[in-house]
Amino acid sequence: MSVTRYDVLATQAVLDLASRPDGFDVLELLHDLTTHAVSLVGVRSAGVTILNKTGQVDHLTASDETCLRLEEDQRELGEGPCLDSTRSGNALAPVVLHTAHPDRQRWPRFTSRALRAGITSVAAVPLRTPRQPLGALNLMSAGRVPTREDLSLAQVLADAAGVCLHHRQTLLARDKLIGQLETALESRIVIEQAKGVLASRLGLDVDEAFTRLRGHARSRQQKLTELAARIAGGAIPAELDKAP
Repeated sequence: MSVTRYDVLATQAVLDLASRPDGFDVLELLHDLTTHAVSLVGVRSAGVTILNKTGQVDHLTASDETCLRLEEDQRELGEGPCLDSTRSGNALAPVVLHTAHPDRQRWPRFTSRALRAGITSVAAVPLRTPRQPLGALNLMSAGRVPTREDLSLAQVLADAAGVCLHHRQTLLARDKLIGQLETALESRIVIEQAKGVLASRLGLDVDEAFTRLRGHARSRQQKLTELAARIAGGAIPAELDKAP
């Protein structure tokens, strides 16, 4: 059987997620996971949610603002696919969202918000290491419902990230790994602030601001969180401080 360009891209994504240098940025790894999921699985948006130290579900990353808002909505409403998949540690088969029979819907309040945002189906696969479940990779689609093959690929990507986290876990006690995920939660806030600063300064939408932020960090081999902290503090690199 011939190898397609898609096969090559999928293999490269798995290698990218599974092999990181020691001291890698956990949040950047999970951002890359959502990026690969969107580009290869064919969903509209992807995000990662975890169980924090208190056992509550918290969103950690999102591929775009639509996913971010819907993750926040689920925490506010106390219902939704991200909460269910993260708490159970199990895969969530695709669920098609619709307006008919609201009393029979699994997440009636979340469903109405998701549909208004253009999301028509949701699914999830667990994010885990061989030692423990960590959370979930959540998939949100517009129009197209993910297939079984799509979910298998999403699981491979999530497991590749899990391998990378497991490598770190072998060097750290469990509490320290959870602590690093908590630090990533705090870093997420700084990144949101930096996105807002860039968007306002350059007249961009926040998704484009984030794309430029990540691109700048990657091209200069800088940690995303460190760059975001400088920008949130008002120190915008000259190369970034230019309108598109």
